[in-house]
Amino acid sequence: MKSKTSNKAGSKYLNSKGTQRRTLMKGAAATVAAGTITGAPLIWAQNIKNVTLRQFGTGVSNLNDVANKVKEDLGFTLEMTALDSDSVTQRAATQPKSFDIADIEYWICKKVWPAGNLQAMDTSKIDNYDNIVGIFRNGKLNPDSVIAQGTAPHSVGFVDGPEGKEFVDEESGWMTLIPTIYNADTLGIRPDLIGREISTWAELLNPEFKGKASILDISSIGIMDAAMVCEAMGEISYGDKGNMTREEIDKTMAIFTEAKKNGQFRAFWKSFDESVNLMSSGEVVIQSMWSPAITAVRSKGIPCVYQPLKEGYRSWGGGLGLSKNLSGLELDAAYEYINWYLSGWVGGYLMRQGYYSAVPSTSKDFMSEDEWGYWFEGKESQGEIVNPQGVVLEKAGAVRDGGSFEERMGRVACWNAVMDENQYMVRKWNEFIAA
Repeated sequence: MKSKTSNKAGSKYLNSKGTQRRTLMKGAAATVAAGTITGAPLIWAQNIKNVTLRQFGTGVSNLNDVANKVKEDLGFTLEMTALDSDSVTQRAATQPKSFDIADIEYWICKKVWPAGNLQAMDTSKIDNYDNIVGIFRNGKLNPDSVIAQGTAPHSVGFVDGPEGKEFVDEESGWMTLIPTIYNADTLGIRPDLIGREISTWAELLNPEFKGKASILDISSIGIMDAAMVCEAMGEISYGDKGNMTREEIDKTMAIFTEAKKNGQFRAFWKSFDESVNLMSSGEVVIQSMWSPAITAVRSKGIPCVYQPLKEGYRSWGGGLGLSKNLSGLELDAAYEYINWYLSGWVGGYLMRQGYYSAVPSTSKDFMSEDEWGYWFEGKESQGEIVNPQGVVLEKAGAVRDGGSFEERMGRVACWNAVMDENQYMVRKWNEFIAA
């Protein structure tokens, strides 16, 4: 079934004739040679095409297709730069004049927000704020949900005002990031090469997979996967996997260093492409993985499963932050871009990679009924399931690994985090990699 994505950008951005109809943001001002005119949609339309916004973030969401669609729907230019997580953190914290929009993960906020390089965002300017899932607003998927360990997005999602320096627990009306994308991560496996059921994180260090396992070499994320493994093995019981003591860090790294010295790991990866190559070649049969990497392997016709595990998922969430230096027409354009981002097209695109949108209700309008049933509701597919480029991933009768949105996000055991002992953890992680 063909997905409903062609030339559709939501009623806010297209009129009945299909031509662009941009809405001037509340308080927006367009500057022209003769002076400043406030509340003038015509002037906005004439000047917006001259705006260029510079965005950087990880490769999972800094995609050329999104930049092209922004140009088509909104008229301005979005320049995207894809970096690894560590480089994203460093740039956001130390190079405030090098970007307009930071596409970053919530756990990075603890490192970046104190630097003062981002500005708090007014939620009254976000059209779909009330439709953002509870995970990003109060930490709960459902009213009875238990908030997982680690840096839950809502805990670093709000400050107390436009100049707020400290995170607050309530919905204050001022957000550090506007949430966009998130997922429940687990281990990727090659079922054809393993040939048996995999049900626990502990399998990553099973000697059966000696020389055929891998873990990602991004310390703040890799340590969380390592903790899931050690706890599953019964070796360590953590107070909070997202905020380990030095003793817990030492024990975790000792277990993984011993496994490394025994030849357990084929390689360590930092980028999406590296993980895809390791898995598709068969050099690795079990490893840390990200959802689009699973999608990429499957698109080559190679069996690859994002394996549900009894201990649950390690989760993460990302959002868009605005540079403190952004103002005037560029700031108005950035808010317009964020509203467009949450209006559905991008959500539908990302859902076809296996991610979730912060506003699922709008994404549904840009997916076929069968796609929505497969990716979000955990239903058996009625026809072929394709990736954003139209490559077939699944035949009719397939069910998503892990099931529905509620089943997957309802089993999050921990969120990616920055620990109080972060510097010590990074040093110990680097010693592990170098061992």
